[in-house]
Amino acid sequence: MDNLQIYNAARSVPQNAKKPIGAGRLKGKTDINPMWRIKALTEMFGPCGIGWYYDIVEKWLEPSQTGEVAAFMRIHLFFRYEGEWSKPIEGVGGSSFIANEKSGPYVSDECYKMALTDAISVACKALGIGADVYWEGDATKYNAYQAQEIAADAQVLPQIPPAQPETPKEYRCVVCGKPFEGFTDKNGKFWNAGQVFHMAQSSNTDGQARCRECSMKMGTRKQKEAANG
Repeated sequence: MDNLQIYNAARSVPQNAKKPIGAGRLKGKTDINPMWRIKALTEMFGPCGIGWYYDIVEKWLEPSQTGEVAAFMRIHLFFRYEGEWSKPIEGVGGSSFIANEKSGPYVSDECYKMALTDAISVACKALGIGADVYWEGDATKYNAYQAQEIAADAQVLPQIPPAQPETPKEYRCVVCGKPFEGFTDKNGKFWNAGQVFHMAQSSNTDGQARCRECSMKMGTRKQKEAANG
């Protein structure tokens, strides 16, 4: 088996599947048509659901202090190769749900669809799909974000006092006030306090976020269902 067989099969992106980004934070980078990735997966492994598929592991909303809300999705991508199914290839994608615009807050009804597309692209990148685009100059959207932040810091005028850091939002139990803390699960994935807070909300029948101790005392949906069974 050639270890680079899959990587090399779809590393090159055809010109008609590439679109230069002409404005915004990613200006100068290249956008890859998401349907080309689907075509590449299908050419290599077969139709979706037969030769490859993905599971949606988790989706959640993450609010910010500005009032904006981002939508995130985590998937596991699987493909069949030489008669065997692969291990899960994780991809996490995100998109804007509520954005502050000049005319007021804009709510996107396609945020999870776009987050899914982004998550698939991340998982595909691990296989080398579209690698030549990402390899070129090591130019990714993450480099663009970092460069913009550095440039913004350099343009701060001396007479302007440095901005005071915002107080980080604390996610607390609605009963005892104990703050939720991030943790690393057995698979090595880190869950931040905000994600733990939202998971606690979804585990209670009334949608209130309680810590483990208070949830055990007052009862979560899962525990109540188990008791009724």
